[in-house]
Amino acid sequence: MREDGVFLSCFERSPVRFRPIASLSVVAAAALLLAGCSGSPDEASTPDASGSADAGQCQSALADAPAPDGLVVSGDFQSKVSVTLPDGYNPTALQRTTLVEGTGQQVKAGDVLKANFTLIDTASGAVQLQTLDTEPNGMDTLISSQQIFGAALECAPLGSRTVSSFPAGTLGEGSPAFVLVADSLSELPTRAEGTEVPPVDGMPAVTFDDNGAPTTTTNADGKQMLPQPTAPAPTEVRIENLRQGAGEVVNPGDQVIVQYTGALYDSGQVFDSSWQRGAPAQFVTNQVVDGFRQALEGQTVGSQVVVVIPPAAGYGDKAQGDIPANSTLFFVVDILGVQHADMAG
Repeated sequence: MREDGVFLSCFERSPVRFRPIASLSVVAAAALLLAGCSGSPDEASTPDASGSADAGQCQSALADAPAPDGLVVSGDFQSKVSVTLPDGYNPTALQRTTLVEGTGQQVKAGDVLKANFTLIDTASGAVQLQTLDTEPNGMDTLISSQQIFGAALECAPLGSRTVSSFPAGTLGEGSPAFVLVADSLSELPTRAEGTEVPPVDGMPAVTFDDNGAPTTTTNADGKQMLPQPTAPAPTEVRIENLRQGAGEVVNPGDQVIVQYTGALYDSGQVFDSSWQRGAPAQFVTNQVVDGFRQALEGQTVGSQVVVVIPPAAGYGDKAQGDIPANSTLFFVVDILGVQHADMAG
């Protein structure tokens, strides 16, 4: 959700844009790679769950097809690859070929994986992105058919290697044609699994269901509710951990993968929740309201955080959808993965 309260589909204009994660001299690739659709964020936002689980049978956004004659991928699974392209290769269709079929569970929208990616510019044959250079154990990846990394792996068994082709202009005017090689390595939790930390007096009291989502009730108006906090609303941002993860640290400007629920402090009414949307969300820490940014930066993957955000660090005197003006907010956030901004070099 943007600062103006509008929720957006990735097929329109997303409030979230992925950061470049390698020394992409190709600025266009930075936008393409991870935005999943054209458009860029112009304003700070609260989190917007950009990925959503597909209903029914798994169906990739990319057509399964044999690799074009002359397109050869060499290199062991989970290792750097060498890609040979056909002379003058200029893909005209979105397609994917499974080169190594894994033996794990089928990868679905909403899954979070460790994966490796290699991006090749088809015009020059140059490697534009090699995640093994900066994330040798695999890049944290949210699977969504609306983004090319997710589309490259969705519906294939875990442990698979695929090669996908994207024609020029696929992800926006002027975007180049490219080939993407993807290895899915392992599945990550979709809930925080860090060490439990005793709750702190004065913070919102939250319980959790068997899946890890905050437990809500339904009021007479059909609104989802968290327990109403009993302590007076703080005048400064207050952050406490319910779980302490042992993963990588979230740095300023990083892209994070999270589950979250946000509610109004004075009533407990839920105004947004990735759990209710059916999949984790991903966004850049400096593209959310300041109180939410503070709750993320410096935390570790696997942590679960409760943050109370006064109006000055939230939306101030502006009403935003179900959020009245001058509202104090609170969020429960599970930090599932991170992609570091400094991967851009």
